[in-house]
Order: sequence, then structure tokens, then C-alpha cells
Amino acid sequence: MKLGDILKWVIIAFVVWWVIQQPTGAAHLVHNIGTLLSNAAAGLSHFVASI
Repeated sequence: MKLGDILKWVIIAFVVWWVIQQPTGAAHLVHNIGTLLSNAAAGLSHFVASI
């Protein structure tokens, strides 16, 4: 296996472990990422509309 493949599986295993151990923290992170993406899309929309 390549080092990149091993790192990918280690990261996936860590995320799964983290979600199992800290589901509330994981939910907050997903919510915050969604809010960030929503705000970025709204800002981009306002910028394009103002051009």
C-alpha cells in the first residue's frame, strides 16, 4: 500500500472513532461547516448580484 492510502484510512478511522466518542462535538462541527458554506454562498450571491 502507498503511504497516501494508509493515511487516508487512518484519517477515516479517526473520524469514525471521534464521531462514536463525541457525537455532540461532531454534530456541532458539521453544523458549523454547513453554516460557513451557507454564509459563503450568500456572500457570493450578493457579490454577483451587485456586479
